[in-house]
Amino acid sequence: MFAFIRKLLLKNAKSAVLPGQAPRNDARYEIEKQKARSGSLDERMAIARNPETHPEILYYLAQTDPSDDVRHAVAENHATPLQASLLIARDSSADVRLALAERLVRLLPNLTQEEQAALYAHAVQTLGLLALDEVLKIRKALSATLKDKAYAPPSVVSTLARDVERTVAEPILRFCAAVPDDVLIDILKMHPEGWASEAIAGRDSVSGDVSVAVIEHGSAAAGKTLIENKGADIGPTLLQKIIDRARDLPEWQRSLADHRTLPPEMAEKLAEFANESVRLILVRSGKFDRRTTEEVATAFKRRLGYAANQSDDKIVDAIPDELQRSSSPDGKPVKSEEEQYAYASRMAREGRLDEEMLSDALAMQDYDFIYAAISIMGRVTLADVRRVFALRAPKPIVALSWKAGLSMRMALRLQQDLGRVPPRQLLYPKGGTDYPMDEDELRWQLEFLGLEAA
Repeated sequence: MFAFIRKLLLKNAKSAVLPGQAPRNDARYEIEKQKARSGSLDERMAIARNPETHPEILYYLAQTDPSDDVRHAVAENHATPLQASLLIARDSSADVRLALAERLVRLLPNLTQEEQAALYAHAVQTLGLLALDEVLKIRKALSATLKDKAYAPPSVVSTLARDVERTVAEPILRFCAAVPDDVLIDILKMHPEGWASEAIAGRDSVSGDVSVAVIEHGSAAAGKTLIENKGADIGPTLLQKIIDRARDLPEWQRSLADHRTLPPEMAEKLAEFANESVRLILVRSGKFDRRTTEEVATAFKRRLGYAANQSDDKIVDAIPDELQRSSSPDGKPVKSEEEQYAYASRMAREGRLDEEMLSDALAMQDYDFIYAAISIMGRVTLADVRRVFALRAPKPIVALSWKAGLSMRMALRLQQDLGRVPPRQLLYPKGGTDYPMDEDELRWQLEFLGLEAA
């Protein structure tokens, strides 16, 4: 047995033992061999702890000793050859495996030199096995130790990052710089829990590719964290996508208003739909030139005006007395569909029903008013308007917008906000302003929908 172990360790002498180990002593070796075979527990413990014990003896104890305490001492002994690591990593005692994990992590910084590549490979292979250990406390210990280590092996921390237990994976996802971007992106695509994307979004440094994956696959909370993260690479294209999605995610809007690189044109776009508190942040931030600030302030004042007009109780004169009014959760009156139609009709008679008013209504998410306004502007029934938007298809919405005399830019917003058309299916303005469908196709769409094209 000892001859076999000696042959195994000497097969590759450079990887057999650690540097600085004591030279072989034949007389002492024989004594150690006898104690390892038949010595008392105290004698075996003594040689298991001794840093001058020959590596073959330590390997033998790791493989055969019946005492958990002896094998634990062998796992901790820096003289134990790393070739024994895979053996110890499969030990029946979790405490022995944990002791090995702690020792290997301590050794890693000294095993990265090229001349010790074989030792490093043994350590990494063993840590990879321990990262899959069935005992949670071992995986947690590895995660807690490696999460802030620059020298952490990427293969090992990638395994920990994919762990099903939050206490194992989250520290690695949040703090470990050694996890490769492709692993983070894969986790964002596949992980069902929001905490994983939030942890990735909060990393000290988030690359552009990972930032895109956070927005596309992460939770709304993760998106907010990313927007507020000064270490996140958010390019203009992604920022535009974030602003588009912020229409339906009010929790992103304040973070966007405070974003350090928000360009003026995007600030103006944000002001078109953000709530009052966010628009005030934009106006008062001092980050934009005079023209941009005035545009944002104008949008702000216009929204206040729209809200004030919508609270005008005079419009209820056109509503039958028996009409029951509903209430919002905060107890404030909410205009019914009939009231919204009456209000839109009045605005049309006064010459005030225009695209700017629709833009304000979109910002306020006053969708019943928009349905009523398009019905009046397009000379179609309210039921037909709702039917078109319920299709969730771009061409019918664009055709109805054309019939109502709206710009293609407004048609795009209607596809996004009311139609909930998937981003990849959206029809965009041709040349930035024109309808992408010719008049014959627009008329055909209307006829197919059973609407008059004129």
